[in-house]
Amino acid sequence: MLLLLGLLAGAAPLRGQGPTIRLEDDETRNEFVITIGPMDMPASHGGEHEAHAGVLPPVTGVRVPRAAYLYGFDYEIRDGSGRLLPRDLLHHLNIAETTRRELFLPIAHRVFAIGRETGAQSMPWLLFGYPLEEGQELVVSAMMHNPTHESYAGVSLNLLLKYVPASRPWPLFRVYSWQLDVAFPAGDKSFDLPPGRFSRSYEARPAIAGRIMVIAGHLHPYATGIAFEDVTAGRVIWEGKPIGASAGALEGVTIGRLYRKLGAKIQPDHTYRVTVTYRNPTDRTIPEGGMGVVAGLFLPAGDEEWPVADPTDELYRLDLMHYRRELTGKYADLLAAFQDSPGPSSARRPTPARPRSTRRWRRSHSASGSRRFPPP
Repeated sequence: MLLLLGLLAGAAPLRGQGPTIRLEDDETRNEFVITIGPMDMPASHGGEHEAHAGVLPPVTGVRVPRAAYLYGFDYEIRDGSGRLLPRDLLHHLNIAETTRRELFLPIAHRVFAIGRETGAQSMPWLLFGYPLEEGQELVVSAMMHNPTHESYAGVSLNLLLKYVPASRPWPLFRVYSWQLDVAFPAGDKSFDLPPGRFSRSYEARPAIAGRIMVIAGHLHPYATGIAFEDVTAGRVIWEGKPIGASAGALEGVTIGRLYRKLGAKIQPDHTYRVTVTYRNPTDRTIPEGGMGVVAGLFLPAGDEEWPVADPTDELYRLDLMHYRRELTGKYADLLAAFQDSPGPSSARRPTPARPRSTRRWRRSHSASGSRRFPPP
């Protein structure tokens, strides 16, 4: 299903030689194998902010060696001796493709992302596949972290991308990944979680028409749910619930396989909203404790082509600089840093608006007004 989003966080120092990122084609298994490592990962000592610290390998581009359709993925983590390690050592991994744009924003397209709770995912390979061209660059950004009390040396992450060669007569449908985050349009996606009930939303319009075939979400502990709705039509398309042993634990999020009902129709003249809700039972604010994003697979309507990116668009540039870790922070922080960065369009760089301090936040962005920055 090629979905679920993680968040970026602070980096811990690496010991020894820094990790590398490389892609190999396992033609016998029809898998692209992206290997990240080696990395040293010290044990956790239970500090309050350790949950948001981690190891950040360099953001690196890899080239696809052959045209193919992706239909699933899995991953494994091993130490220097080849021992299989806990999957929780992966905090998140994102893959972006910079020549296409996102469905709801004019930023670089996220091919997919994996969070800690994602696990292995696949879709019916006869029906659906995400198209990749020979020589296409995938930009890989990952974060590892160690929540255990054991240190690990020489750790490597192996991402296994399952594909059908483009020479085959299947899959029948080209599908593309999409996402909508409550912390759009750019910047760090996590937010502080105050005590009690708290919700946050974001609204946008899609660039093209089509149908959502699969939808899921990424949440943090204490989430009670996440919803995706058609604001214009006044209907909820999907509601996701956390899967976990308790309110403070999270094992996953329910998945909507909407293709069983021919998908959910999406129209460019409609506004769509994602809303995440939390209930923090503690009496204190949890720093960076909240996150909410929906993501999934989108089938363009008829002869609609997936929209290409405009690399001169200011929001595109801002987001890509954040993705590459050239800028860090929340959206307002990025705007301020972007104004001071060198570039040909400094006279047109926007001034950040004053943030709104409401318990329920809503932001909106129109696909047609790509140069208008939403308020932070």
